[in-house]
Amino acid sequence: MRKPADKAQVDAELQRVVELRHPEPHSVLGIHPDGDGVVIRAFRPDAVAIHVLPESGGRVAMNHRLGGIFEARINGKDQTFNYLLEVEYPGKRVFTLRDPYSFLPTLGEMDLYYAGEGRHERLWERMGAHLLHHNGVRGTSFAVWAPTAAGVSVVGDFNGWDGRLHAMRRMGSSGIWELFVPEVGEGTRYKFEIRPGHGGPNVLKADPFAFRTEVPPATASVVHDLARYSWGDAAWLEQRSQRPDVHHQPWSVYEVHLGSWRRVVEDGDRPMTYRELAPALAEYIKYTGFTHVELLPVAEHPYGGSWGYQVGGYYSPTARFGHPDDLRFFIDHLHQQGIGVLVDWVPGHFPRDLHALGQFDGTALYEHADPRKGAQPDWGTLVFNFGRNEVRNFLIANALFWIEEYHIDGLRVDAVASMLYLDYSRKQGEWIPNRWGGRENEEAIHFLRELNETVRRKHPGVVVIAEESTAWPKVSAPVSEGGLGFDFKWNMGWMHDTLSYFSKDPIYRQYHHNQLTFGLLYAFSEHFMLPLSHDEVVHGKGSLYGRMPGDPWQKRANLRALFAWMWAHPGKKLVFMGGEFGQPAEWNHDKSLDWHLTHDPGHHGILQLVADLNRIYKEMPALYDADSEPTGFQWLQPDAAADNVFAFVRRSRQPGRHVVCVANLSPAVRENYRVGLPLQGRYVELLNTDAEQYGGSNQGNQGQIHTEPTGWDGQPASAALTLPPLSVLWFTPG
Repeated sequence: MRKPADKAQVDAELQRVVELRHPEPHSVLGIHPDGDGVVIRAFRPDAVAIHVLPESGGRVAMNHRLGGIFEARINGKDQTFNYLLEVEYPGKRVFTLRDPYSFLPTLGEMDLYYAGEGRHERLWERMGAHLLHHNGVRGTSFAVWAPTAAGVSVVGDFNGWDGRLHAMRRMGSSGIWELFVPEVGEGTRYKFEIRPGHGGPNVLKADPFAFRTEVPPATASVVHDLARYSWGDAAWLEQRSQRPDVHHQPWSVYEVHLGSWRRVVEDGDRPMTYRELAPALAEYIKYTGFTHVELLPVAEHPYGGSWGYQVGGYYSPTARFGHPDDLRFFIDHLHQQGIGVLVDWVPGHFPRDLHALGQFDGTALYEHADPRKGAQPDWGTLVFNFGRNEVRNFLIANALFWIEEYHIDGLRVDAVASMLYLDYSRKQGEWIPNRWGGRENEEAIHFLRELNETVRRKHPGVVVIAEESTAWPKVSAPVSEGGLGFDFKWNMGWMHDTLSYFSKDPIYRQYHHNQLTFGLLYAFSEHFMLPLSHDEVVHGKGSLYGRMPGDPWQKRANLRALFAWMWAHPGKKLVFMGGEFGQPAEWNHDKSLDWHLTHDPGHHGILQLVADLNRIYKEMPALYDADSEPTGFQWLQPDAAADNVFAFVRRSRQPGRHVVCVANLSPAVRENYRVGLPLQGRYVELLNTDAEQYGGSNQGNQGQIHTEPTGWDGQPASAALTLPPLSVLWFTPG
């Protein structure tokens, strides 16, 4: 016979339960062997009576012991058993429920070990809220990391948001708190009520691992079953895994803000839902010919004006546009239409909203405690503590989550420079040097390398792209070669120089000729993507169209030339929505794009040009397969500054295949302008941005040229060309 528990000791334990400061309430609540029977205890502070209903039958009254704790002793039972609690509240309100404290933990020792080591690559499958059958009972398991908390409760619709009713248990020294709550199902709203270990008021936090949220500005987490959606993109995923050498493939990316791409004017000008966007965007992408869409962050964010860059729910798609499975439908549909999907991902910083990650357990848990390391002055946000195993694990598992659960084809990592430099946007005295006295953030470097190696190891063909705005070396070089391991780096230098040049009146361009040639000095030092992103059409910068000089005709001609120059230049392509048809207005995240302009001949001509650029780009390996190799590019005329003319050759890795690009970025027509060419014979004009169908003056070379055996520009042949005003021409042997 077991020795009965000491009453005074038990009372002391129960008092800690009543005060919500017991780290293991299961040790005294629920059912426990005691002497020659079992004792059952329940904590229901406002109840007037509770009865135990054993599954084998019967009804046993519980006695009130202290502070809302009820107890029943059943003699003659040498084993625990399943039971229900019948709880009566004032007014004869009676509820029958299963006791959450009668269940064993849902987390295993290996889960706790790998989480503590920072090596649990499927951490989202164990943390957060999970629908499951536990000991034959349907319910939801909850788990949250709050290592310094004195106590944690899960609160929600199922308990009237009363933190007294479902206190969680601490799982050893892991800092993880766990509880299985029977009969809690899909769609239930919840949060964690955390009692800081240092005292002070309780904090109510959304689940860092929540798979679904309420629609902002509401902030509750929502129980969601990840296993419910049935995918139809297996062929796409198989093809993606068989094409891991992304650097030799055509990448033409259309960057999209879902909330303002196209709105439903007939319904209060609301944003389209994920399911409405799927066919509309897919049809548009197929028409324009982009290979991928890149979505501004889709993870939940409390403030829509951040465009998603201040993330509150890293594991939940924003509820602004629908249910999580609706986003899956969106991605699935695009994949089935042959379109890749990238998302912007923000591991560098997070907002200070009270319900989110900041001071999560009453201490600086996800962030650094010292603001010189833990606060980002530019955005008023907090910075992740990359040196902490659990934080690094949270983020790397999150990257894998989007790839595995949402079939994302790539992550564009936001603001990498802010992670790499300890003194990023900080004055002297506002930052802490590393152990060597330098400004490099060694913990962030380690994190980024681990991220990129993990993604590449587990998901060949999925890309990770760095938005990195400095000259940090080897951003896109393999980790084994001392690099950070990204697949691509945004070429911010090319973007700044190119937009600066094209924004100038042509009369002054000859003095800035090197802005278009300088980038070729470093074009092959990284695997670059050329970005004309959302950042270039906001905050008073104006639209791409608006930045072009001259009257409307010249603006359109300049923009067409800019796009053709970009598509011929080494590097993958990215354009933010609206630029592809020359929207004059600066982007406004609260308004739709000006789609009516696509019916205007001039703007439709820009759109048609972009569609043709993408079509030809994908047809001509010379324009993409040697993007990162010096042998893929050769200048013909880099120094014709007085004429505002540039000419170069793009060469394929396939012998003999090449494209010649000639740009006349002055408003003057240049007749009989001689350009050297690599081969004798006929060249077909692949593209003329001055063609009539694009809104141009239709001057040019009537679709073809024939070379003369006159050496020029270091080439064995040449031709006298007509160069239309503010234009770019492409030729290939034919």
